[in-house]
Amino acid sequence: MLGLTLEQTRVYQEAKAEGREEREAEMLKLTVPLLLKTGMSVEEIAQHLNVDIETVQLAIQQNT
Repeated sequence: MLGLTLEQTRVYQEAKAEGREEREAEMLKLTVPLLLKTGMSVEEIAQHLNVDIETVQLAIQQNT
């Protein structure tokens, strides 16, 4: 079959990327509130987690 492995297919790559994004979003939903409770600012959280401020704010909104 065209000499492709399953891992080389577009469908597999897209599914893998989607799973990664879902895991990252879930981790943010759990981590951001804990960091806020320690007194960190939104800006500090974004910097430490290497995400943009809007991503942190979205995680906060999803937890309220």
